[in-house]
Amino acid sequence: MLFAYTYVPHQMEKMQDFVDFIFHNVWCKAPIGLEFTLALFDDQPGLKEVLSSFGYGQNAPERGRQFYKEIKDIYTLFEPLTPVEINQFKQWYKANNDIERACNNDPSIQLARYTDIAEHHNDLVEQLAIFFKGLYSQSLLKLAALKNKIGDIDDHYKSAFLAGNTTGKCPFCGITDMKGEDHQYREAYDHYLPKALYPFNSINLRNLAPACHECNSTYKNVKDPVLKDTVRRKAFYPYALASQTIELKVGLLHSNIAKLSSDDIDLAFGPAAVNEQIETWKDVYGIEERYKAKLCGENDGKYWLTQVLDEWKEDGRDPAQFIRTLARQTDAKPLAECNFLKKPFLDACQATGLFDSLPQSPELPEK
Repeated sequence: MLFAYTYVPHQMEKMQDFVDFIFHNVWCKAPIGLEFTLALFDDQPGLKEVLSSFGYGQNAPERGRQFYKEIKDIYTLFEPLTPVEINQFKQWYKANNDIERACNNDPSIQLARYTDIAEHHNDLVEQLAIFFKGLYSQSLLKLAALKNKIGDIDDHYKSAFLAGNTTGKCPFCGITDMKGEDHQYREAYDHYLPKALYPFNSINLRNLAPACHECNSTYKNVKDPVLKDTVRRKAFYPYALASQTIELKVGLLHSNIAKLSSDDIDLAFGPAAVNEQIETWKDVYGIEERYKAKLCGENDGKYWLTQVLDEWKEDGRDPAQFIRTLARQTDAKPLAECNFLKKPFLDACQATGLFDSLPQSPELPEK
């Protein structure tokens, strides 16, 4: 991940508050034996009002009635659980919502996927999956009774998220523009811990990170950033307070750019201190494949070289001048025009001797 997002609070966090209350104050207290009624929600009046509308409203929408029924069905399945089992669910719930510690592979938290819970609670996990996978859906979140309490995800993106995140590039790849305030549409929010795999966090804004279509749908999809082949791993946290600057070096096996293929390119990433996170990032988002393809592209890597050999030579500047200027631009704006990738690629071209045979121009003042 090339940079971290700034987390922006929003009214949508109220939905997570509602879910927290449902879990801790309703489901986890089901074994006490109280009848499921709206009185269980007295301490969360906003949620009680929503559920009253959904469960008892004369013209309640079908999706609202379904939401109410799902809460009630899970309450019934929690009733026979023992205190030990309830405590285990509380640990799972807390861990799955602590996204930062999950990304850091903190050994003190025990993440739970649906498959883990199914080993002991198969009927219950089926109902949990229906509830949590359906939470982040327009059919539910757009219902007036609920939307009036929690706001709107489109508003979060347009009026809040974009105000705090102005880079304009996808942080997961750095090569795709993100839709901004001048676009009619918005980028999709990726469930960083996939909602298809993990219960309890499908509406947690700290687990929702806007990503470009290629990163979200083509490459990541439902890949798990914190677990691979049953082994936990570290991953970049999308809302880390301090971003780690990624180092990238490009190596070329030959100097015949016309015949350059991905097999002729070597990419080295750093720093070593976050090597495990980098390896996860590369795996989840297909970074090496995508970067190598861009370097081989006629309108990318090969055009960057054309700028040096043609356009800048015509302006009286030699390759060394171009690269010195580019170095300053990369330091100032690494994501502009893919400078973070362009600069190491042209360094690699220089290292292979591509520029050695060119007649060098006299040193001129840099423009």
